[in-house]
Amino acid sequence: MAEASVKTLETRTDVSTPAAVDAAPPQTRPDLLGRLRAPRRPRIWFEILLIAVSYWTYSLIRNAVPEQKAVALANADFLWRLEQALGIAVEKTVNHTVNSVTWLIVGMNYYYATLHFMVTLGVLAWLYRRHPGRYAPTRLVLFATTGVALVGYYFYPLAPPRLMETEHFIDTVLVHHTWGSMASGNLKNMSNQYAAMPSMHIGWSLWCGLTIFAVATVPWARVLGLLYPTATLVVIVATANHFWLDAVGGMICLAFGYAVSRAWYGAMPHRLPRHPLHTGPHPATAALLNRFRGQRT
Repeated sequence: MAEASVKTLETRTDVSTPAAVDAAPPQTRPDLLGRLRAPRRPRIWFEILLIAVSYWTYSLIRNAVPEQKAVALANADFLWRLEQALGIAVEKTVNHTVNSVTWLIVGMNYYYATLHFMVTLGVLAWLYRRHPGRYAPTRLVLFATTGVALVGYYFYPLAPPRLMETEHFIDTVLVHHTWGSMASGNLKNMSNQYAAMPSMHIGWSLWCGLTIFAVATVPWARVLGLLYPTATLVVIVATANHFWLDAVGGMICLAFGYAVSRAWYGAMPHRLPRHPLHTGPHPATAALLNRFRGQRT
């Protein structure tokens, strides 16, 4: 009887031992993908370099797209007829009406030439300073929007209204001798003349406006955020640089940019924390720095 008890106890002990080992929590490696996705405090030197290189690359690719004049003009004629069928072809009326008010159209020429860059860089700087946790996701929206626009420039060359040969739109930069657009006047050879679809003036200005509206807490700033892309829409039409449907193309590109950022970060930029949860260097940056230091030693 005692012997049986001992055997039973030994059997229970033998069975329970491996079970206890299996119950131990396994050692897991940190989630590398999660660390890559986590927003971090941006570094000013890296952001300046990234923006400069990205814009240089964008300009290089955009201007390297073949200037297919015949195709671009044919596409412009088709788009104009489509807008007429839809009842929205009022660009010529807006162009001629605003051009009759000299001070207004000259102001719009300078608006078109400068604010496109100044406001976009200003919003980026504001995010960097006041909302560092939302900076990288919002910047990704802008970069993805601009990147997909290059696809449109390549596959759908489009002449702006001012270059149409039969519709008599007014090139307001030439008429009023302002240094407005890079695509007309003395600077026209520095930019692709037939990259009007999609409109990045709308893509970028709407990015600025939605970002300000979603993140700002001051009511007047949010109102200005919404007015900025609205004013830009009027300007691109009044100066005969874009059709209405070019603006729609810019909005579609922006929607793509938000979808990319949402897929990568798991939330819309304005719903992420204002300040980053991770303050250390980005894993990719750390890996590059470690490799550079290793080569130096």
